[in-house]
Amino acid sequence: MIKKKIGRPLSFDRGQALLAAMHVFWAKGYHGASMKDLTEAMGINSPSLYAAFGDKHALYIEAIHCYVSNDACAPLVAFETEPDITQAVRSFMETVISCSTESSSGTKGCFLSSCVAASVGEVEGARELLQHAILDIDARLSRRFELEKVRGTLPNNLPSMERARLMLDFRQGYVFRARAGLEPENMMANVELIVQMVLSSPINIHSCK
Repeated sequence: MIKKKIGRPLSFDRGQALLAAMHVFWAKGYHGASMKDLTEAMGINSPSLYAAFGDKHALYIEAIHCYVSNDACAPLVAFETEPDITQAVRSFMETVISCSTESSSGTKGCFLSSCVAASVGEVEGARELLQHAILDIDARLSRRFELEKVRGTLPNNLPSMERARLMLDFRQGYVFRARAGLEPENMMANVELIVQMVLSSPINIHSCK
């Protein structure tokens, strides 16, 4: 009887190594991140990387999954955990600005918009994962609005999905401004207006005639 060889156990924390790889991709992009960059950040050698994650492409795809599934989007977490809906929208936008302009790790903004979006059309599977992530964020934001309508804190005619998409579009605009190096103070000045726009009751254009 031939005994099956038992593989050597991983001598590193796989989760931490994956997060390290994600930050390399985030900072340098998919094509800009070399295997040397990745292995040095992950604290492993090339054979260990291939054994644990496969090739660079597989590592990148898993890094995207990790970011999406681990609630790594700080603005979304801020929105979902704040009890008051007005403050929740405010916290979402303020966190977008702070994450886009301040970072001790060197990575700013959102991994999806800063890195993954740039790799769409160039890296197989990136487009599908990005589309799924966007639709998931839309759904999570909309779900919170629907919950507040049930609670009676928002009007029943508030278009939840429309406002959810509006919030995501505002977020991307702030990320764009931050990447251009514009001052966060100027962005913060518009937060209250955005909060009002997101939570305001829809205008019936027929009643204005």
